[in-house]
Amino acid sequence: MGWNSWDSYGTTVTEQEVLNNARFMAEHLLKAGWDTLVIDIDWYDPTARSHGYNADAPLILDEYGRQLPDPERFPSAANGQGFTALANKIHEMGLKLGLHVMRGIPRLAVERNLPVLGTGFHAQDIADLQHVCVWNPDNYGLNQTHPGAQAWYDAQLDLFASWGVDFLKVDDMQTPFHSEEIAAYHRAIEKAERQYGHTIDLSLSPGGWVSTQYVDFLRENAQMWRISDDLWDRWEDIYQQFARMARWAPLQTTGHWADADMLPLGHIGLRAERGDDRQSKLTLDESKSLLALWCMGRSPLMVGGDLPTSQDETIALLANPALREVTAGSSENGEIVRERIFGTWGDESTYRGELIVWKAKAVDWADGTQTAHPGGWYAALFWTGEDAYELGNTIELQSVVGIEAASKSKWTLSDMFSSMPGKPTDARLEGEGSDCVIRGTIPPHGVIWVALDPQ
Repeated sequence: MGWNSWDSYGTTVTEQEVLNNARFMAEHLLKAGWDTLVIDIDWYDPTARSHGYNADAPLILDEYGRQLPDPERFPSAANGQGFTALANKIHEMGLKLGLHVMRGIPRLAVERNLPVLGTGFHAQDIADLQHVCVWNPDNYGLNQTHPGAQAWYDAQLDLFASWGVDFLKVDDMQTPFHSEEIAAYHRAIEKAERQYGHTIDLSLSPGGWVSTQYVDFLRENAQMWRISDDLWDRWEDIYQQFARMARWAPLQTTGHWADADMLPLGHIGLRAERGDDRQSKLTLDESKSLLALWCMGRSPLMVGGDLPTSQDETIALLANPALREVTAGSSENGEIVRERIFGTWGDESTYRGELIVWKAKAVDWADGTQTAHPGGWYAALFWTGEDAYELGNTIELQSVVGIEAASKSKWTLSDMFSSMPGKPTDARLEGEGSDCVIRGTIPPHGVIWVALDPQ
């Protein structure tokens, strides 16, 4: 659970803006589980701008071709100090610091033919000029058949670990899927962890077309991996994640997570790659659906909005303890119902939307924290239509908790958004045993998200 600068600041975030978000997180969101701040792409480009990347950018590199922070945007990094001072400040707040980097080696390092630290090789010996990123001009690939390629990643990770970096988002790794590069980066992280005595989590991007067949390899080499391309504040983007999360949720394991991407919530687009300065265009109900789906699918939660200038309503959503509770304390997560709904049966022209239902069993957390709902279940009932949907007798309690459990116990229902200000959900249980159903009105693009407890 953390914050990433991309949705707000694109390539241009400054040290002060990172610290502003860190202080806000520490004061308002740390208790709810939010603890990581990630500086996204091009922190080493002094010419970084909104709405795109710069070809032939004068990247700031050390004598071995490793990226260094732009001291104009990150004053504490002057004189080659890197992110050490910033990481120390972040850690003093009880938070973690993350960085974004691209796969491969900077083109500028290859043009200058800089040496590879600790070897007799140079950048031109190890560069792979064929396998380059199609959307970012900063780097060449690395020829993983050459021993200097691993040495270059080892040197890069040694530098990052020496600064105290806790998290790395490594881009251009999965579309196409560069298994040799991923494994090499994982080896470099392991070496740096042994050298410096602290862990570094690896997050892989982007995620278009990533097959579930890679799951064992991904678990062995990373803590997070994206399962989609960039997600923005459009309902269509959120809708596309339902099918992806349905595929990946049964494969989630503690410590190794399929990642449905950043949450485009709050104040975004200040200097971003996509769109202009705005509060997220998602409605409150769409935002609730996004959060409920991510949590029921146990996706990492990385919010993109500038926290200090986001609306109170957004901060209240993020501070909801239910987010951490379900993400950390659930199992058997998955989609159990998906039905297209029509105004008139059999008449395609009267299509209204889809009713999608997820369930998850409430369990103790991996760290030993006891579940708030022993013996209970979570249920999220999503509606994708443009008008409100009134639940009839279609979603039976036993379809979530099981036939035997539903018949043997009485059950109560509680709203997972109960901490939010405003009108509570009208979700309720009606009937008993096998006749008990979940009833309520789901708003457009909205969700009823509840906990079900046996009595």
